[in-house]
Amino acid sequence: MQQNNIALQNTNKQSIIATYQLKLTLPVDIKNIMSETQISLDNPKSLSKLSDDQFQALLLEGVSRTFALTIPQLPEKLYGAVANAYLLCRIVDTIEDEVSLSPEQKKYFCSEFIHVVKTGTNSEPFAVELAPLLSEQTIPAEHALIHVLPRVIQITHKFDPDQIEALASCVETMAEGMPIFQAQDLHGGLATLADMDRYCYYVAGCVGEMLAKLFCHYSPEIAQHKDELLSLSVSFGQGLQMTNILKDIWDDAERGVCWLPQDIFTETGFDLKNLTPETHSENFSLGLEHLISIAHGHLHNALKYTLLLPTHETGIRNFCLWALGMAVLTLKKIKQNLDFNHSDQVKITRNSVKATILATRLTGRSNTLLSLLFNLTSRELKTPDWSYSTQSSEAKVKL
Repeated sequence: MQQNNIALQNTNKQSIIATYQLKLTLPVDIKNIMSETQISLDNPKSLSKLSDDQFQALLLEGVSRTFALTIPQLPEKLYGAVANAYLLCRIVDTIEDEVSLSPEQKKYFCSEFIHVVKTGTNSEPFAVELAPLLSEQTIPAEHALIHVLPRVIQITHKFDPDQIEALASCVETMAEGMPIFQAQDLHGGLATLADMDRYCYYVAGCVGEMLAKLFCHYSPEIAQHKDELLSLSVSFGQGLQMTNILKDIWDDAERGVCWLPQDIFTETGFDLKNLTPETHSENFSLGLEHLISIAHGHLHNALKYTLLLPTHETGIRNFCLWALGMAVLTLKKIKQNLDFNHSDQVKITRNSVKATILATRLTGRSNTLLSLLFNLTSRELKTPDWSYSTQSSEAKVKL
């Protein structure tokens, strides 16, 4: 889940965390505690005063405002496991995105973290070893997350064995897969769409699988569709991840990284090695349109996934629909601004987020209305008379 996960990427990473005032998405009792006691992420020891749910809510607010908004929509019996899962994934992200760590160090810490999550042991020495190596380019909230990692792991191992297995399997897939790509020279992008698919699976598709497992564990009714949900969940994750990749093209480029697949742009006549923020190429824009169309297909599968969930499970549906709705609106903004050169230019507004929440609350119980809303909102994302051909992945760039 590349720092791409609509997280606090634009926070001033040099700043010191001020006391976090929690928003309406968090439990009321946390707000009362916060108003009476100095509890903040810049003082990790102060978090010991919080319950497990309060502790995880505060961490979520620090590392991802989006997930701090969506995860509390889940039923109480799901909230703790999903919140914990996101924090575990975020720890893997922190390792992979840390600029001060060599590829060998990243591989080492990822391997060690898999063992920590699976066994619940050695979390303290792991955190003590990793924490001093984090640079100022890692946001303060992630520094705090590493400091309190032992408690995150303690919470992990309070869940049922099936839940622990789902979380550990996801972390293992992510932590083993991401270093494969981190070790590559990504200045000129990935070679093919298939490579992008694999990358998206390691950072998001496996998370979708984990969530499907947790939902099925929570509800026998949902579990009746387990196989189909697991299949669609990978596509759901890829749709969200592709949206983030497209939104963050230029943020990634500043780090010398490009996650776009060259074969898509070979077909339109553009070499990604020539990509700069000053690029104004119709061939590049056409390639973006094609990727938007592919992402739209994955988001359509995300809708299919959501429609399989019981209509009375409004919390789980909201959790899915809010992410889906915000992704569709982000893709629309990119499609309307193909010559953008900074992620801020295609970020959706707070009003768009509010509109997404309102629309899903009004239509969330009706599969017919949800399908109609998706089709109306996303119809411009498809590229007419175009489909991906695997032959293009074998073509050489001809400019």
